[in-house]
Amino acid sequence: MTHDEPGSFNLVDQPWLIARTVDGDRVDLSLAEVFRRAHELTGLLGDVPTQVFALTRLLLAVLHQAVEGPRDKQHWAQLWEDEDENFATEALKYLERHRHRFDLLNPEAPFLQVAGLRTKKGEVSELNKLIADIPNGHPFFTTRLGDRVSLSFAEAARWVVHCHAYDPSGIKSGAVDDDRVRNGKGYPIGTGWAGYLGGVLPEGATLRETLLLNLIPDESETMPRSHTIDLPVWERDPLGPAESDLLHRPTGPVDLYTWQSRRLRLVREGDKVTGVLICNGDRITPQNRNRVEPHTGWRRSKAQEKKLGESRVYMPREHEPQKAVWRGLQSMLPGAVASQDRDAAPFLAPRVLEWIAEAEDFLDADLLVRVRTIGMTYGAQSATTTDIVDDALSLRVALLRRQDTRLADMAVRCVQVAEKAAQALGKLAENLAAASGAGQDEREGPRSRAIELAYAELDQPFRTWLRGIGPDTDVRGAETDWHLTANRIVRDLGSELLRQAPMKAWSGRVVKGQLVTSAHADRWFRRALRLALRYAYPDTGDGDSDTGEDKVAS
Repeated sequence: MTHDEPGSFNLVDQPWLIARTVDGDRVDLSLAEVFRRAHELTGLLGDVPTQVFALTRLLLAVLHQAVEGPRDKQHWAQLWEDEDENFATEALKYLERHRHRFDLLNPEAPFLQVAGLRTKKGEVSELNKLIADIPNGHPFFTTRLGDRVSLSFAEAARWVVHCHAYDPSGIKSGAVDDDRVRNGKGYPIGTGWAGYLGGVLPEGATLRETLLLNLIPDESETMPRSHTIDLPVWERDPLGPAESDLLHRPTGPVDLYTWQSRRLRLVREGDKVTGVLICNGDRITPQNRNRVEPHTGWRRSKAQEKKLGESRVYMPREHEPQKAVWRGLQSMLPGAVASQDRDAAPFLAPRVLEWIAEAEDFLDADLLVRVRTIGMTYGAQSATTTDIVDDALSLRVALLRRQDTRLADMAVRCVQVAEKAAQALGKLAENLAAASGAGQDEREGPRSRAIELAYAELDQPFRTWLRGIGPDTDVRGAETDWHLTANRIVRDLGSELLRQAPMKAWSGRVVKGQLVTSAHADRWFRRALRLALRYAYPDTGDGDSDTGEDKVAS
């Protein structure tokens, strides 16, 4: 039964979230149902992966406030071990107390919108401003081509959450009563908050596990917070068109989970949303937010330090669309941070992974956590969306330990030797091109393609190998296994490159006074592999005795 009035669409009761059950079924659920059934769901689904990130953080904001914390690690452990789903009971009570703020169509305080928002001329935009799978100016990418785009209330609600998190920068409609507006326009203030992040979202076997793994206690070493100060937007006064008082914000992760980067108003016709008004909201900058934002890694920025005149500035570590998540493993593992002085480290692991490391006393070291990386990339001036990153890596809690980092250090070394092996294959391709008579500029293409091929072939084997690393793993044995696997894969790829080399490569060419042939390229390649993957060659020396260098024609 619903408490909603006619003409309302309350997200507490109405199905609008997409989820998958542990049996593999796709279901549409309300907020209340998601919390009630969290233990039988594998997780949320979305129209795009970035929706999952934004919506999961919305659920976390609800849950943090519902349980009033967790207060400390012991409180968190009670929630983790509670088979009666106590956190769901508290979430339902909390949603009931604040249900009036979750009505998408409320005339006074519509969910994540501003009632009465308007421009001086009364303009309203089409929904391509709201839907991320319709890049502005590129309609041929859309999955929604037609005479006119409309959305159900459920779809619109998901896109509203996504817009606040990931909306591109650029000129927006100028809202009446926003003193930042000039000539009817709202000038760029940056992307939505999540658009700055290289999102890292640990996932468990169920949505319940996922939410709890991301639910950092108030009194934690990782990210201390106060649930009485760090409030979601629905516990604050309804917003108007103007920018909020941001003097002491953000107040913590919950504030960021519901940060209102934009001022929005949906336009409805009957039971459909047909238009939207999107104006500038609350500006936020990414520098040094590492103490309040848990779902991204951080990199130290010398350029920002010089620009701001500060001794240390950390920026979110964004994802590289062309780079698999495991290749950045070192920056994700809490125990693998290069410097003992955290504040001077070149990079910082995501706080949420540090929390899981902190909670190791309450978690089975063999527990498998799926670390999902989600992010959006933007075009010039961040005014358009260009790509969405979505990757995942399964690893066991033992790898996140901070007290005993042997497994983490070994895993990082194995990433490094994989990179060296890929580079060795690239150098082989480059030398074969030189032996075939290619000029220096013409060798870069074969080299780059060979490196990409090596990474592609190493990708799934590395993920499988890493998944098997657990608390009882023999470090040297596991490292040797990876050296053997990588050596077999890359040597086979090298043999195929040699087989495909033209006959003229066997006679070779003189490059800067040195003869380069296929035989030379093969010998240098095999030596590079022996140097990189030394545990795969336990009974040999460092390589051929006829050269002391890792040769590359140039």
